[in-house]
Amino acid sequence: MTSIKIFCPATIANLSCGFDVLGTCLENVGDEMIIRKSEQKGIRITKIVGANLPLETEKNVAGVAALALLSAIETEFGFEIEIYKNIKAGSGIGSSSASAAGAVFGINELLGKPFSRKELVEFAMQGEILASGSAHADNVAPCLLGGFTLIRNTNPLDIVRIESPSELFATIIHPKIELKTSDMRAVLTPMVSLKSAIIQWGNLGGLISGLHTSDYDLIGRSLQDEIVEPLRGKFIPNFNEIKTIAIENGALGSGISGSGPSIFALCRGIETAEKVGNAMKIVFKKTNIEFDIHVCKINSEGVKTI
Repeated sequence: MTSIKIFCPATIANLSCGFDVLGTCLENVGDEMIIRKSEQKGIRITKIVGANLPLETEKNVAGVAALALLSAIETEFGFEIEIYKNIKAGSGIGSSSASAAGAVFGINELLGKPFSRKELVEFAMQGEILASGSAHADNVAPCLLGGFTLIRNTNPLDIVRIESPSELFATIIHPKIELKTSDMRAVLTPMVSLKSAIIQWGNLGGLISGLHTSDYDLIGRSLQDEIVEPLRGKFIPNFNEIKTIAIENGALGSGISGSGPSIFALCRGIETAEKVGNAMKIVFKKTNIEFDIHVCKINSEGVKTI
């Protein structure tokens, strides 16, 4: 095999109570990439469609992640990468992680799979450092592994994959404004109160338990953020109103997707997810800001060949 075409799914990170440690993968929203072997060694990004992103390898998250992989294995050839962006940069649904994860997945396939998907996460994280200044894995891990992923530790990397309950759907509203991950990390405070931390630990434990046991009520009770959402929510137009209307229309819970501006709601069943999406539309139209709505099943596979 000398070339490969892949689908790189969007992701929701944090999921309210799991800042930097929890994420999930979406089924029908994502980028596409074509990766080819080339006689010239190294990594070259030859084409980007759908976004104004740098072609220079060292300035592109896909290029940086790919270089990290190549630094760990000897090859007699290089790779050319084409990127077709459907996830907007700064959207809060894992644009940079889709590029980074897709690049390492595709190259690994063309090399005969010398690395496991979990091992690929470390390489993809190097792209996230370029994008946000932080080596977090809560987007790249679910993008590569599918389902839900808990990042128990990053040094050494320890990832726990959790299969999604079968009736769980996500509704996402994406306002067409950009909030850079690096800027949204800058608004966070380095210290939190013990009271807030205790509440957050309880919610994270409850959410993990709810996912394992398909306890939808427990999932809903646990989708609460005591630490990050109060600081970031004010940057997202109509955030509190959107969150309230989602829950009033049957969502289990709602919160900021990644660093925003996208807002997610987890729902039981597609009918509820679509109802929530329609209610979100009505509220957000008041802002006169363009937006997209996505209703997705949780993706159990992650990045894949197409």
